[in-house]
Amino acid sequence: MQRQTAGATPPVGRLYQVGDRRLFLHRSGSGGPAVVFLPGAGSSGMDGFIVQQRAAELTTSVLYDRAGTGWSDRAELPRTCAQVTDELRELLRVVGVPAPYLLVGHSLGGLYARHYAQRFPDEVAGLVLVEPEHEDYDSYMPKELNELYQAWDPDEAMPDELPDEIIQFYRTLFAREMADWPEEIREPLIERHVSPEWLKIGGQEAANRYRLHDEVRNAGPMPDIPLIVLTATAIDPFKEAVTQGIPTSLLHEEAEAKTRLYTALATSVAHGENRVIDDAGHLSVIFRRPDAVLQAIQDLLGS
Repeated sequence: MQRQTAGATPPVGRLYQVGDRRLFLHRSGSGGPAVVFLPGAGSSGMDGFIVQQRAAELTTSVLYDRAGTGWSDRAELPRTCAQVTDELRELLRVVGVPAPYLLVGHSLGGLYARHYAQRFPDEVAGLVLVEPEHEDYDSYMPKELNELYQAWDPDEAMPDELPDEIIQFYRTLFAREMADWPEEIREPLIERHVSPEWLKIGGQEAANRYRLHDEVRNAGPMPDIPLIVLTATAIDPFKEAVTQGIPTSLLHEEAEAKTRLYTALATSVAHGENRVIDDAGHLSVIFRRPDAVLQAIQDLLGS
């Protein structure tokens, strides 16, 4: 059977053979513990390129794409937390990046990072969780907001053929956030982000989020390791684009509830902290506030 691939060649890094698939990974720097970036659903490890390069000045710094996402070979989605964390562990072994790791997880990547720490606590030196997916998210939210989100159908929201004005809209948003990036990284990354394939992958990868939540609940307690959570509370253009029709008052309630949830997560370990970022949103925080992500990495590396 012919392997399904992501298509274009990544602008940096390379593909590594892990099992029957090739996975994209880019490695810079040296030393340990290595910093490993886990992207959100439908995103690419390349979204963290700026932070990854700065972290490489401190230690080994790695970004990658899970199977089925980014520049890695395609896989049937959604997948389980166990599949994802086993895959990451094997990839790091193949590449020759030894534990322990400081895992930096954004959104769904944050849930996977926590699951990795639960399963392999001796291999994790610390966690930076940026707007992480969390199994208790809905229970903290206003009932009306949960009902609106649950009524959202990603298949209807992302048809096979997207109007050109939608594509241009998202291209403009990404270009604005990555205006200062190297052109050879920025342009292919933007083109992939606005492709119908990548836009659909986000919904596909997170389609089993409640099963993923159960996996984390059943994986045992969080190990007592240093933890910094970054909570982004701004209602930025990305947030506005995906929440059309939802009252702004509800979005502010969401931000307040999310802050409470992430504070509870941070205080569940002895050395945990929640840092609120009020000038970036859920997606844009990686692009807009690389300094905040890097500061969290530096603080944990020094702890």
